[in-house]
Amino acid sequence: MRHLILGAALALLPLTAHAEGDAAAGEKAFAPCKACHSFEKNGVGPTLKGVVGAKAGEGADGYNFSDAMKKSGITWDEANLKEWLTDPKKKVPGTKMVFPGIKDEKKVQDVIAYLKTKS
Repeated sequence: MRHLILGAALALLPLTAHAEGDAAAGEKAFAPCKACHSFEKNGVGPTLKGVVGAKAGEGADGYNFSDAMKKSGITWDEANLKEWLTDPKKKVPGTKMVFPGIKDEKKVQDVIAYLKTKS
């Protein structure tokens, strides 16, 4: 019985470590995002400073969010960011964002870890 419990606990370790994300790797994975986003000011996309924990379609003073984003009711927690970064158009149909998403789950977690350092 003890071996079964230990085995189950060990099986979960990689998932826990993976879910954390690596902010340094996330900074590198964020590089393509810089074409539209910064942490200082709005550009083609809104500033992402403070995005973690923020309500979608709000903040980023002066940015013209899509109606779909304003009406989404999303708060940018880790779960919503993961879905968004994986497939933005699926998460918020009608979004103006044309980025197709990040398909590598580790990179998604790393970008989220990086965004947390800017919030």
